[in-house]
Amino acid sequence: MTRALPDGDSQVPSGIGNTAAGRDDPAISVHGLTKRFGSRTAFSDVSFEVARGEVFGFLGPNGAGKTTMVRTLGTLLTPTAGSATVAGLALRPDNGARIRGRIAIMPESAGLYQRLSVNENLAYFAGLYEVPDPGRRIAQALASVGLTDRAKDLCGTLSKGLRQRVSLARTLLSDPQVLFLDEPTSGLDPVAAHEVHQLLDGLRSRGVTIFLTTHRLDEAERLCDRVAILNTTLRVIGRPADLRDRLFAKTLRVVTRLPLDRPDVVLSGLPGVRAWHDQGPGDYLLTVTDPAVAAPAVARAVVATGADVLSIGEAPHSLEDVYLLLVDPGTTGTSGTTGIDGQEDR
Repeated sequence: MTRALPDGDSQVPSGIGNTAAGRDDPAISVHGLTKRFGSRTAFSDVSFEVARGEVFGFLGPNGAGKTTMVRTLGTLLTPTAGSATVAGLALRPDNGARIRGRIAIMPESAGLYQRLSVNENLAYFAGLYEVPDPGRRIAQALASVGLTDRAKDLCGTLSKGLRQRVSLARTLLSDPQVLFLDEPTSGLDPVAAHEVHQLLDGLRSRGVTIFLTTHRLDEAERLCDRVAILNTTLRVIGRPADLRDRLFAKTLRVVTRLPLDRPDVVLSGLPGVRAWHDQGPGDYLLTVTDPAVAAPAVARAVVATGADVLSIGEAPHSLEDVYLLLVDPGTTGTSGTTGIDGQEDR
């Protein structure tokens, strides 16, 4: 029986992820990177840096170039233009083997041999990667993903969630400085995805840099220190909370028991209120300069009409709102954003 994963980093042995700890240079540095396939451009003129020990989320729609970026930084593809360093090494063909010795890539599909046991799969890949002291490294990797007691099970008998954990164990065999994860929780149920999240939290605490592509915006918001949104070009980069503040005006949501007779008269011209929108009977969304100033003024004005205020408070925006604004602006109904230029929000 598979044991449950505890919170925090207690699942990750101390031998994993310590290689790069304490270094100040970026784990990944990208400058003007472009990749074309004939006439098709996967991504163009992309620049960013990833700090050591950071969980960096790379988001974008299908076909935006996310997986191509992972394969390029992982030396599996050659960039068309631009430059990069990965794990302290320049991204050049003559450095390919050295870079691959410092990184690991976990693809979306587990890529395991179904007729081999968990231990046999890891032993095979340990030999392929020329991992020193493979027995110890396999034991550490299995412990790190909570699968020590499943080592003899055939991979073909495991659930998708367990196979993903075996795949993660495989990437840990080489003690990577930088771990590239391409959709690591794709197709997993919430419990299995949560277990993967716990494992990634533990790896971050050990100093492993994680470059994460995902379609799950809740996952990116939960795991990532910073995110970048790519749609062929880099649209924006920054901390999720900072991006929300940067790209969206502050808003108040006011809910009344009954609709206001003349909301245009009641809400227009109040201190701090720039605009308002009627979302439905008794539900109003206000764009404000300062919620602390606007909220009491709005409450007084509404109560003065004899209406009952059921609630009034800031309307939060999520990373999903940021994503939709940049990738598909027509879905948000939000206008007036500025500074969407690929530069980091600080």
